[in-house]
Amino acid sequence: MLSSKKKYIVNDNSGIKAQIQFADQKQEFNKRPTKIGRRSLSRSISQSSTDSYSSAASYTDSSDDETSPRDKQQKNSKGSGDFCVKNIKQAEFGRREIEIAEQEMPALMALRKRAQGEKPLAGAKIVGCTHITAQTAVLMETLGALGAQCRWAACNIYSTLNEVAAALAESGFPVFAWKGESEDDFWWCIDRCVNVEGWQPNMILDDGGDLTHWIYKKYPNMFKKIKGIVEESVTGVHRLYQLSKAGKLCVPAMNVNDSVTKQKFDNLYCCRESILDGLKRTTDMMFGGKQVVVCGYGEVGKGCCAALKAMGSIVYVTEIDPICALQACMDGFRLVKLNEVIRQVDIVITCTGNKNVVTREHLDRMKNSCIVCNMGHSNTEIDVASLRTPELTWERVRSQVDHVIWPDGKRIVLLAEGRLLNLSCSTVPTFVLSITATTQALALIELYNAPEGRYKQDVYLLPKKMDEYVASLHLPTFDAHLTELTDEQAKYLGLNKNGPFKPNYYRY
Repeated sequence: MLSSKKKYIVNDNSGIKAQIQFADQKQEFNKRPTKIGRRSLSRSISQSSTDSYSSAASYTDSSDDETSPRDKQQKNSKGSGDFCVKNIKQAEFGRREIEIAEQEMPALMALRKRAQGEKPLAGAKIVGCTHITAQTAVLMETLGALGAQCRWAACNIYSTLNEVAAALAESGFPVFAWKGESEDDFWWCIDRCVNVEGWQPNMILDDGGDLTHWIYKKYPNMFKKIKGIVEESVTGVHRLYQLSKAGKLCVPAMNVNDSVTKQKFDNLYCCRESILDGLKRTTDMMFGGKQVVVCGYGEVGKGCCAALKAMGSIVYVTEIDPICALQACMDGFRLVKLNEVIRQVDIVITCTGNKNVVTREHLDRMKNSCIVCNMGHSNTEIDVASLRTPELTWERVRSQVDHVIWPDGKRIVLLAEGRLLNLSCSTVPTFVLSITATTQALALIELYNAPEGRYKQDVYLLPKKMDEYVASLHLPTFDAHLTELTDEQAKYLGLNKNGPFKPNYYRY
């Protein structure tokens, strides 16, 4: 229950302490260009969610006009123009989508109902950079109900739902995002969220680390008033650990990605359903009998493999970690090197969070009509840049689907130009996103209300107690009934009857 400010504290009386982890990698925090021409197509090797080599406008709906939202003068019904979306007139349709999402996000709605009377985020000024979908809208409106002011941009140039962005703008949220942004648009939108006269953020909610990076590079003095960062992606967390190891992290950060509720539910169960949705919507293919190689057997890879195996596909796995590799073998998948199967597979799926997993050499050796896609956050896993050469021809088949054709007539099917398949080409299950969004909201509440000195300039993991609380909020949806420990049983196990029920080192 959330009945007093004290109950938002993570470090409770049971002695739970936040864990700090540091990355072993020695790479410097990725540098970003700070001055980019409006029409510039210059690129650098980075983990940016924006790297693109084709017209962004081609991914917009054909019914939309080609005028850049930056060139439009739009106002909502209240007369405010502090937003930039594709078409504010789509707000009514977006509102309907948000209302549908609310029905599948029980924990977030429960948190909104329980805590809005106390306004635990009163005075919080949150700047966010996430996928802008109906589910994110429910999170933003929950943060607003808890007292926060929010400004928002998109972390992916193709995942924004234009009608949802319009609905948020109509409701008074300063949103700067539309589907099909250019690279320059992407950074412009982030800057419009951050660089505002008379308004300065004191909390950051990031997905991928681009927002955090922009503030570090352009407005480092803002961190004097920022209380903390909440990051939800593998890529963004890795970059935070790099900053921490280099001694450059100047505020506390919460690693939401490695919370149990995010790893097991968003990464595993979400991808288990959305991988099939993304592939089916873009290619209309049948999965039975198809040979698929999944690069990476983390939680995302496990979800993808389970779904494809259940549909009758023959699944191979590549992995660098011997523990994950052994798990793949025990789950019935053949562990291979990519070079060993690249000529025979029908589908290649990357989900490692790394770069250059699929190189031009691999692409050259693929069979005709091989489908290539990425389920990781960043578009660095597939070397798409190497395909932008004079001897190869690109054909747009449909939105988010390209044929890349070799001189001998061979072609591959590239989905979303190597970006995140499920959010670029389809949608993801709302219920799963409720789990992640609730965790994000609680992390923001904790960091904002934590007394000075509780958290240092490090990256912290969420405690088990908070994970268990998020899970418990979702159980009523299934009419699930938890068994309660007796006093004798609790004493025997050395546990508090109310949890946490597992030690921090427990692996679910």
